[in-house]
Formats: sequence, C-alpha cells, structure tokens
Amino acid sequence: MIFDSHAHYNDSAYDTDRAQVLGSLPAAGIGLVMDVGANKASTVAAADLAQQYDFVYASAGFHPSDTEELERGEADIPWLKEAAERPKVLAIGEIGLDYYWPEPDRALQKKWFAAQLELAKELDMPIIVHSRDAAQDTFDMLKEAGGSSLSAVIHCFSYEKEMAARFLDLGYCLGIGGVVTYKNARKLKEVAEYIPLDRLLLETDCPYLTPTPFRGKRNSSLHLPLVLEEIGRLRNCSPREVEEATFENAKRFYRL
Repeated sequence: MIFDSHAHYNDSAYDTDRAQVLGSLPAAGIGLVMDVGANKASTVAAADLAQQYDFVYASAGFHPSDTEELERGEADIPWLKEAAERPKVLAIGEIGLDYYWPEPDRALQKKWFAAQLELAKELDMPIIVHSRDAAQDTFDMLKEAGGSSLSAVIHCFSYEKEMAARFLDLGYCLGIGGVVTYKNARKLKEVAEYIPLDRLLLETDCPYLTPTPFRGKRNSSLHLPLVLEEIGRLRNCSPREVEEATFENAKRFYRL
C-alpha cells in the first residue's frame, strides 16, 4: 500500500469532485493519506476530512505564506493548540520559511515558525516543515529549537545533496514527490538516490507538483506510482520496495 504523507484534499481544486477522488483511492492501493493544514480554514477542513474518511489523517499549522493570519489576530497559538488536539490530527504543519516571495517579510515568518515549533515541542508532535529558498535559516531555526530532539520532515525537499545530509544528520526525514520525475530536477534525483531508504517519505503535495507526463494538470495520490517508478529507477531497486519502505516510514513518523 501507498502512504501519501502530504496532500491538500482540503484545497478548493477538489470542490467539485472531492468525494469521488477520495473515494477512488483505496481501490487504487492508496492506504493512508495525511491531509495537511496550511492556514485556519484548511486546518479545520483537514481535520473534518479526517473524521469523514478512515484512511485520512490531518495536520494543523500555518504555512509561512499564511502567517499574516496569525499576525493579524485571525487565529493564534492557543487556537492552533486546540485544533491540533482534535481527533486524528497527528502533526504540526505545514510550517516553516518561504523566501521565494517577498511577502510576508522574513522576520514575520521566523516569528511564527518559532512559535509553532514551540507548540510542537509542547504537544510532543512531529513537524511538517516547508522550506523554499531558505535552507540555512530553516536549518538554523530547527537546530535552535531542539535539533535532533525534534521529529521533522522537510516536505517537498528542494535543496542539494549536501543540505540533505545536514538535515539527515539531525535525524529528519525528507519528503519527495512528483518533482523527482522532471527532467531538469537533477539535484532532487541525486537526493533521491542518496537518502537512506528508511528516511524517505512519499508525497504528492496535491493538487500541486503533478509528475510527468501529467505535469500541469491537477495532482492526486493516484499519480504516486509514477513517483515510485522513478525513485526505484534512481536507486536501482523495485518500486515495490520503495512503496513498502515509505509506507512504514510514514506510519512511524506520524506515530501510527
């Protein structure tokens, strides 16, 4: 079975056919799905989906691009703590730093990343980390917050092998999805070959990052066999071996 360790079925991209898509997953070999919160609305929606589907779990958090909701007081850390304590919410995330866009400013992102890391420590929950064009600051903040004492996955890993080694040295997992199938994803292909198999999590980040040959279309967990095939090719092993390992890895990471 496949464990999609990072999905966003709470996204509006599924508003017209969410039930049909989710209903199709078990028969296609998708055993478990982590539906990830990124702001107040999606955190609530993810937790609600986890109540509707036996195979869906949820996380609670504010993506760096959505931290302005916290800054404006539309939600706060006590609200997030309450959300994280709902049934089947297993992680804090996705949280982190994103320097690709100029807003929100970096100081604000760091403020709320640190606050959410502290909440994860208080609740003893694993952490789903978003890091884009912010490798060093992400690493430094995670190390300052607890380093190897934290349980974290660097979701949609996008850095070079040397940076992967630094996160792996802290004991973290790396999430890899459809981008590894892109021809120009040289760095990620090297990481997929390099990472110890027991530290790899399979993910879609759907509806985004659809693998080749469906790139540009809406993604779903149904496309994960394409990712498994590419990772197996890069590692010179069977896709089945990757599937079984990543399923167990995600279960262990999310404490299932």
